[in-house]
Amino acid sequence: MTTATPTRPAKPAPSAEPGPPEPGRWRRFLPTPKFLTLGVVALVIAYLAIVPLYYLLWGTFFDAQGVTFSGFTRAYGNDQVFSLVGNSLWFAVGAAAVSLVLGTALAYLNVRTDVPFKALFFAASIIPLVIPGILYTIAWILLGSPDIGLINHYLEPIFGRAVIDVFSIWGMIWVEGLQLSPIVFLLMVAAFRSMDPSLEESALMSGAGRWTVFRKITIPLVRPAIVAAILIMVVRSLESFEVPALLGLQNGIYVFTSRIYFVLRQYPPDLSAAGALAVGLLVIAIIGVAISNFAGRASKNYQTVTGKGFRPRPMELGKWRPVAGVLIILYFLLTVVAPLLVLLYTSLVKFYAPPSKDTFKSMTLDNYRALAHTSDAITALKNSLILGLSSATLVMAFMAVAAWIVVRSNIRGRKILDGLAFLPLVVPGLVMGLALSFVYLRSPIPIYGTLFILLISYCTRYLPYGMRYSVTSMQQISNELEESAMVNGASWWQTFRRVLLPLLMPGLVAGWIYILVVSFRELSSSILLYSPGNEVLSILIFEQFENGQFTVLAALGVVMVLTLVVLVTVAYKLGAKVGLKQD
Repeated sequence: MTTATPTRPAKPAPSAEPGPPEPGRWRRFLPTPKFLTLGVVALVIAYLAIVPLYYLLWGTFFDAQGVTFSGFTRAYGNDQVFSLVGNSLWFAVGAAAVSLVLGTALAYLNVRTDVPFKALFFAASIIPLVIPGILYTIAWILLGSPDIGLINHYLEPIFGRAVIDVFSIWGMIWVEGLQLSPIVFLLMVAAFRSMDPSLEESALMSGAGRWTVFRKITIPLVRPAIVAAILIMVVRSLESFEVPALLGLQNGIYVFTSRIYFVLRQYPPDLSAAGALAVGLLVIAIIGVAISNFAGRASKNYQTVTGKGFRPRPMELGKWRPVAGVLIILYFLLTVVAPLLVLLYTSLVKFYAPPSKDTFKSMTLDNYRALAHTSDAITALKNSLILGLSSATLVMAFMAVAAWIVVRSNIRGRKILDGLAFLPLVVPGLVMGLALSFVYLRSPIPIYGTLFILLISYCTRYLPYGMRYSVTSMQQISNELEESAMVNGASWWQTFRRVLLPLLMPGLVAGWIYILVVSFRELSSSILLYSPGNEVLSILIFEQFENGQFTVLAALGVVMVLTLVVLVTVAYKLGAKVGLKQD
């Protein structure tokens, strides 16, 4: 008996027409939300950092005929180039020296001695950072001008006319140095606090004097911080615009930034010559940052904080304690009280004049009432708030994702992204404004002359600060929390939004606050990009100064400072409420 062998059914012949695609096959070619988010953030950062500089270099070195150096010939081909470079370097080095001497001395007295009035140190270091540079410079014009300065007015019966002249190179150095000294103070306070004082104490016990100990032991131990402070202040002074524009131009003293502004104010503006000047300034700034980074690498040779615990004991000043107290009060008066008081006084008088019984009797709030009914002032305040809030929010949102790429991911080239975000730090604000002009004057998109180009400028300038805040916060969070969320089925976006963002929030809020404040007071890049009707507060103050309206300007400045104080206060309150709480 035989059994039938089962046969397989024949396969159908292939059809000549292709069948419908399998469901889901096309989805493999679409980017995932994670890849799309990371790609967009990386492209935006690369665009903001590279494109303006590319157009700046292209517009400087190329024209319709090809490679050209005609811009450099017009910019540097006269006898004034030597005074331009000399003034720029002398101004930068002098301001750095003034700020270094004041900031280092005050930091040493605050950390290492029993100096009185230590509560004033906080105010003297924080308040000048809140005052916009243009207001600080104008305040010193009202104090040290040969014609209307209050200090000269009171010193004239004793020493003669024009004892102080802020419109000289020495006046520029003095104002810029005072403005930068709080930054040096904050840098050197950290250095002195982390230095083991046992070496100083040993030298004192061996019979060395205080000045000898300070000169031969203290200063060498904090040398890396001093070198870094010098180079940072030199770069900051080179890119300063307010002081050279408001003080130097009055006497024909040009530095790079004021010369670029003067070239662009001519008609027709010489963009190629301005680009050549900007390239020269950019090269000097890059060299300064490179030297600063190189000097920072040697900091391990000066480390004195090890695993052994120590507690710095304040050094007794003895008979010099009252002298140090007087110096601190004098510094506080010069950097905080005098500039603010002269602005407040000027805002309350109808016509600027030295204080007298008549001027005090005629004080009025008319300048503030005029501001309330001035559409330009209200528009400028609104624009400043919009740009400050928008730039701070956008930068920190993008940098939170960029920090994840740099710190958490294994993507090739992630360090390049960190370098691109750092690149705008070496670009002075006026150069950035000029670079963006090169981009959007040639762009078919009607951005130039609108608030949007100012927003692009602010976001580009403050990328490095947002990245540093975000990366620092990301490095403090263990990746175990992300791994746990992933194991439990959370997607990358859910993990980032529900786990990382709440933990990053304190650092993100701190960066958001800082960018909001510096955006609110920005002038150097805005001066080349704004158009009538799109002014911000700093631009409006600059225009009022050029028109000689000091009383209205002072009232606007007081409103600006108060607004910044309110923003900083609210920011501190919010910052104290976010993040993890410890019982």
